[in-house]
Amino acid sequence: VQLQASGGGLVQAGGSLRLSCAASGRAFNGGKMGWFRQAPRKEREFVAAIWWSSGTEYYEASVKGRFTISRDNAKNTVYLQMNSLKPGDTAVYYCAAARYGSGYASRTSYDYWGQGTQVTVSS
Repeated sequence: VQLQASGGGLVQAGGSLRLSCAASGRAFNGGKMGWFRQAPRKEREFVAAIWWSSGTEYYEASVKGRFTISRDNAKNTVYLQMNSLKPGDTAVYYCAAARYGSGYASRTSYDYWGQGTQVTVSS
């Protein structure tokens, strides 16, 4: 299984970006995909998660209402639409996947990780 994240870049505060994560290999019919981020000198933290089959979504409190996670099952791709970006959102964003388990906010809930894409928000 490989995850390929893309879509990062430099944007001004208040702007928007859309990240994509394409999964290849065995299908994740009953599993979940998540987005995490890691700022310099900080731990990697949960951002959002979505289940492939039900579409159920979860968000970290600070991004709720600004970020939207979605999926395209036919393309095996998950998206993270990020609006009203703030300098505090600056980080490397990672996508992750797992086929089993109900947890979604912990790094240990995921088995596969993408390479990360840099998001920089200027003030």
